Amino acid sequence: MTRVTRRALLIGGLALTTVGAGSAKLTDPFTLGVASGDPTYDSVVLWTRLAPTPLAEDGMGGMPSRVVEVKWEIALDERFRLVVRRGKAYARPEEGHSVHVDVRGLLPGREYFYRFSAEGHLSRTGRTRTALAPWAVGSGLTMAFASCSQFEHGYFTAYRRMAEDQPDLVLHLGDYQYEYKKGVYVAPGGNPRDHEGPETETLANYRQRHAQYKSDLDLQEAHAVAPWSVVWDDHEIDNNWADEIYEKPEIPQPNFLKRREAAFQAYYENMPIRNKPDGIDLQLYRRIQWGGLANFHLLDTRQYRDDQACGDGLKTCPERLNPTRSITGAEQEKWLLDGMRHSRARWDVLGQQVFFSQLDFTPGAGERNNMDAWDGYAANRDRVVAGFRHTRNTVVLTGDVHAAWGADIKERWNDPTSRTIGTELVSTSITSGGDGSEERPETPAILAENPHVKYFNNRRGYVRTKFTAREVRADFRGLDYVQKPGAPVTTKASFVIEDRNPGLQRV
Repeated sequence: MTRVTRRALLIGGLALTTVGAGSAKLTDPFTLGVASGDPTYDSVVLWTRLAPTPLAEDGMGGMPSRVVEVKWEIALDERFRLVVRRGKAYARPEEGHSVHVDVRGLLPGREYFYRFSAEGHLSRTGRTRTALAPWAVGSGLTMAFASCSQFEHGYFTAYRRMAEDQPDLVLHLGDYQYEYKKGVYVAPGGNPRDHEGPETETLANYRQRHAQYKSDLDLQEAHAVAPWSVVWDDHEIDNNWADEIYEKPEIPQPNFLKRREAAFQAYYENMPIRNKPDGIDLQLYRRIQWGGLANFHLLDTRQYRDDQACGDGLKTCPERLNPTRSITGAEQEKWLLDGMRHSRARWDVLGQQVFFSQLDFTPGAGERNNMDAWDGYAANRDRVVAGFRHTRNTVVLTGDVHAAWGADIKERWNDPTSRTIGTELVSTSITSGGDGSEERPETPAILAENPHVKYFNNRRGYVRTKFTAREVRADFRGLDYVQKPGAPVTTKASFVIEDRNPGLQRV
């Protein structure tokens, strides 16, 4: 099997820099790189977006207002001697000159290489992979997951380190980009980089912001090394939004639904996903089936949720126990429970955004919980946890909180002595929050109050997992700094989850 080496990845990044710098007058349209996503056993989505001037204020990336023909090809080798599919696509101005190619008829469990060409220019090469055949378990799946990449708060070195780990699949669990204008959201120690443009509210704003993020060469490396499956959280639209409700009711947003529609359109244009938005709606929840090894149930905990209880934030709030409150919405909840009920996979994995396990922030008597997390929608969580009994093994993947956590999921969330029936792995941020630390002053008291929580670390990074028939190994990968580039990555801690034995075991 052909492998992209670390040396090849680094050379690829240098080559991209050289071509981009040396051919500015040729208006190279592939400044945002390439990506692939949502693999099935016989297909994968290939993506690029044409933008010779990516930070153009009108969001059009310097492209003319015309349709551009884009050729694509996918091969079994990185020299493209064994091309298996090729064709043409059309980059249209009404879709931000993005290209989504759903390549069908591929072989299961295979590595492929792909590239695009347009207007006399050739893109960099990307590496992708199809999922296992439906009946296959295979020798293992290396999957990395991440969240919360605030461009201003640091350099995306963690993405490059993730690329060097050469995963088979990457899940991004939200806050891929942030909406704030320059200087509004400042990390401890200051922001080493700035956003271009105003707070994102229009389609042009969101297109420009996505282009600024996609211009980052570290992020381009991570996209080029493996297929991604993505779901949003809040900052892709507006901080802590809930369905049709914006963040700050005291600051009116009369055009919030138009803002949501613009954000959804830009998200589609800039991600390797199949579904297109329909006005203010975009169904993002879906499944990625990796043979008989793993079912990835990717959730959307923003678009269908009830407003946060008690005004949001950390609160003592009886309303969070209201049985009618939902973070998923009824339709998505039914879809998830049906999927778990009919699953035959070794591992059922919920890829979602906000903290799932109970977390009490008040040591001793009393209780204070995060109203933006599943704690604010306790009955909805109870119903999902009850669905775990239909699966062989359940693992919940989480982002959002800018720190790494590991927790055992209890059968009864308010009883730490009850049976462990699942496991939660929480990725820290790529950059959000700045350099971070090994722990926070309040950490020991919170861990003592929540004995089901087995791990915490406040550095930046991601989680690397290895799924096999017998176990899942989780490596919490961390960088000691992000406010300057080039940090090495280390494994801060490793755990295994054994087949039919839920819970974290440190190794």
